[in-house]
Amino acid sequence: MAKKVIWSTRATASFDKIITYLEKNWTRKEIEKLISNTQKVLQQIESGSVKLKGSGKKDVHEVLITKHNLLIYRLKRNQIDLLVFYDTRQHPKKKNL
Repeated sequence: MAKKVIWSTRATASFDKIITYLEKNWTRKEIEKLISNTQKVLQQIESGSVKLKGSGKKDVHEVLITKHNLLIYRLKRNQIDLLVFYDTRQHPKKKNL
């Protein structure tokens, strides 16, 4: 049974912020790549085929979407909670889970 993916308000806002940045500073190609990579990673998380990297908090994991974008999420029994998309160029203390 596939797990339900839940986008938190913070995950949605941080993803939108990345898209807005790409629209202003890059091309449509980079936006499409980010969206495609995000979809692939979510499918891998759902199927359990992604290597889990802990974040130091219980059931919270991290996975790279692109070299500059990290997804932080929580695994629950029947769902995947997307917590935030994080720019890897920021100081790690800004993750603020």
